[in-house]
Amino acid sequence: MTAVALAPAPTAFLVGLNPLAKIAAALPAMLALVFARDLATPATFLVLSYVLLLCGARWSARLFTMLGAVVPLAVIVVGLGFAVWVDPSIGGVAVLRVGGWTLTDGALAVGFSTGLRLAAIMTLAFLGGLTTAGTDLVRALVQQLCVPYRVGYAALAAIRFVPRFGRELETIRQAQRVRGVGSFAPTRWIRTVVPLLAGAIRHAERVALAMDARAFGAHPDRTERHLVPWRRRDTAFVLAFWAVSAAVFLAV
Repeated sequence: MTAVALAPAPTAFLVGLNPLAKIAAALPAMLALVFARDLATPATFLVLSYVLLLCGARWSARLFTMLGAVVPLAVIVVGLGFAVWVDPSIGGVAVLRVGGWTLTDGALAVGFSTGLRLAAIMTLAFLGGLTTAGTDLVRALVQQLCVPYRVGYAALAAIRFVPRFGRELETIRQAQRVRGVGSFAPTRWIRTVVPLLAGAIRHAERVALAMDARAFGAHPDRTERHLVPWRRRDTAFVLAFWAVSAAVFLAV
């Protein structure tokens, strides 16, 4: 069988990169951000991640929801939460007084540095998470990191179970509505679990039979139908991201 390399998207360059390249590029910065305590370093990585995602990912409602709502809300909630609970002895200029409690600019700086740090780590993870299919990640792990295909393709089968269960759940609910089954939440969930579990068992049996029919696990390796190659641009992206990350930590 001739292996087929998956064609990358022409405009979204992050989508065309090897999944492992996006993980390897961002991982050192994510680990180093754990120990950052200033505001400028995580803010710089946050801006860098936004630029890469807006320029290199396919635009979608999910992307804009994460970048426009989830990340800013996380920064505000975590920042204010840590500012309220920080040790009052940290000092600083009083910003807000409520009775005997005082909120200082020092507490706000600590809180929002923590919020920005978590947001920067989260958006760096989005570089791979929002631009990589789970199937491509599994294939890359098997092909580049030599993960045993028995483990990788078992995980691939598990990943594909999730959307199937979602479709089966919707089908079961539609059938129950046609039959006039009540919509009271506890009863609905109890009546949904049994048919969903039965469908999951049937699907698992079919998958197991299909894998046995294809001699899954009979040989030490298998011919790959789809390749997720490591190209020169993957190496260039990793090295460039490492260089920019080092420059940010040294300069800020």
